[in-house]
Amino acid sequence: MSEPLPIEFIHHVSRVTRDLDKSIDFYCDVLGFQSIPRPGFTFRGAWLFNYGLQIHLIESADQEPPRTEIKARVDHIAFRVSDIDAVQKQLDERGIEFVSRHVPDTGVTQVFFLDPDGNHIECGEYPATVTG
Repeated sequence: MSEPLPIEFIHHVSRVTRDLDKSIDFYCDVLGFQSIPRPGFTFRGAWLFNYGLQIHLIESADQEPPRTEIKARVDHIAFRVSDIDAVQKQLDERGIEFVSRHVPDTGVTQVFFLDPDGNHIECGEYPATVTG
């Protein structure tokens, strides 16, 4: 068998957005990302950074209308959090709809919600991952 690619870590996740300003506000105000310098591309966008991860937002009027139904078993980005109750409280205070799930086998509580373009986001209190 051949060697796998020499991957070190996830560098960024890109999201296409219909409303760049609304998405920037969401990712910065709700999720705690900060704007970082971005090359002078010929299209509108933004690069954001926090938690060792970049989010690249790309504005496009051709983006499909946002999903409105929260589903736990679809493509999503997941963030490990230290206080899932605080996450739920802050989402409630912001009027952001979410769905909470508890996985009895692992003790993990997950909270799923949508960004302004209907991309799914998960926050969870996860146990330490066993590696090696």
